[in-house]
Amino acid sequence: MLVGGAGQIKLTKDGNVLLHEMQIQHPTAALIARAATAQDDVTGDGTTSTVLFIGELLKQAERFLADGLHPRILSEGFELAKDEALRVLDTMKTSPEDILKDRELLCSVARTSLRTKLDQKLADQLTEIITDAVLTIAVPERPIDLHMIEIMHVRGEPSCIL
Repeated sequence: MLVGGAGQIKLTKDGNVLLHEMQIQHPTAALIARAATAQDDVTGDGTTSTVLFIGELLKQAERFLADGLHPRILSEGFELAKDEALRVLDTMKTSPEDILKDRELLCSVARTSLRTKLDQKLADQLTEIITDAVLTIAVPERPIDLHMIEIMHVRGEPSCIL
């Protein structure tokens, strides 16, 4: 919940909206906010996770520095951890061509993403629809053009899923 200068209240669970609306003064906090909004710009999600992850890294770094660990060693440790994380992720990745052949995997990805933004019941209802939309516009060996999917709002009609 954000309260503006004139007393207006904004309720949201979208971390990106929160970060854009907040007036952050601290330089480190502003840097974290920029990293988190960049995450959202690239992937459309993960703002809150990014802030929490960076916060935990900084908390642990502060603990090690207080114990007398040299900042250079800490920095090298972060670099090693990054390299190991990328190595593990590389073993887990799936090629775009394989993803398009695995409808259940696509449904799982869509459901996971939708549940971060919508009510679970609505997300589960939309999962199949969105998966079908992506498969309809997908061209093998080319990136998916999400501009080919349009969400239309019908005014004056009750919301329903067709």
